[in-house]
Amino acid sequence: MSPSAKSVVLDLLSTMRGGALPVRALVAAAGLFGISENSLRVALARLRASGMVTSEEPGLYRLGTSAEAVNRLATSWRSIDRTLRPWSGHWIAVAGGDGNRSGDRSGRALAFLGFRNLRGDLALRPDNLAGGMTATRDRLLELGLEPSADVFRVHDLAPPTQQRVVRLWDTAAIRHGYRRTIAELERSERALASAPREQAMAESFLVGGRAIRQLVLDPRLPDPLVPAAERRALVDTLLRYDRAGRGRWAAFLREMGVKPGDTPAHVRFTGDDIPSSDELSGAP
Repeated sequence: MSPSAKSVVLDLLSTMRGGALPVRALVAAAGLFGISENSLRVALARLRASGMVTSEEPGLYRLGTSAEAVNRLATSWRSIDRTLRPWSGHWIAVAGGDGNRSGDRSGRALAFLGFRNLRGDLALRPDNLAGGMTATRDRLLELGLEPSADVFRVHDLAPPTQQRVVRLWDTAAIRHGYRRTIAELERSERALASAPREQAMAESFLVGGRAIRQLVLDPRLPDPLVPAAERRALVDTLLRYDRAGRGRWAAFLREMGVKPGDTPAHVRFTGDDIPSSDELSGAP
C-alpha cells in the first residue's frame, strides 16, 4: 500500500532529529510514491494549520508541537529495553473517561501503550513499563487519554480472571510476527544493495516503516508472556536495516541541501491508522 502525502511529510520529518527538510525534498520524496506536488502541498498546508508541522523559515518544514508525543513514541523502538522494567505480576488498569473507546483519542492512547479491553471501559496491561503507574498515566494523558479516566494498579486477580486477562494478547501471533518481519527485513536489506536508488529509497521507506509500526504498537509484554529475546532480535535487525536505508537516502538528501547527520531513513508511522484498544482486543 502506498503512503499518503500526510504520511510522507510526517514520517520523513520524524527522522530529522530536530532538523528541517526543504519543501522540494518533500515533493521529490512524495514523487517516489506517485504523489503529486499539489497533493503534497495541500497536505503540508493542512498539517501546518493543525500544528503538526511548522515552518519557521520559508520553504523549510519541521515537526510541530502537536506531533511531539506520537513522535517520541514512534522513535522509542531504538531503545525499547529502556522503556521496560521487571514485572511483579501486577497490572495497570484504566477505567472510565468520557470517550467511547472506539477510534477516539482515548482508545488510540490505550492502543499505543499496549492496553487491551477486558470488558466495557476497563482496559489492562502488565505493570512492566518504566516508571510504573505514574509514568504510564502521564504518557496516556500526553497521548490523548481523557483526563477523567481513572488509572490504577491491580493485583491479586482471581485465577479465572487472570487467565482471561492473559488471553487478551495473542502471544503466538506476536512471536510469529517478529519472525516474519525479521525475514522480510533481511530479504529487503540484501535487495537494497543492488537496487536502483529510487527503488531502494521507496522500499526502505515502506518495509522499514512497517517494521517500525509493528514495534511501536508492540504491547511490550513481560518475559513470562513473550520472550524479550525475540523482540530484541527484531530490534537488532531493524537497527541494521535502518543503517542500510539511511545509506540509500543519503545522496538524495545531500542533493537537497540536507546535512548528512540529519539524513532520514525510512519511517512510515503517523498514528492515523492506529486501532483502538477495543479493536485490538476484538471487543464488541
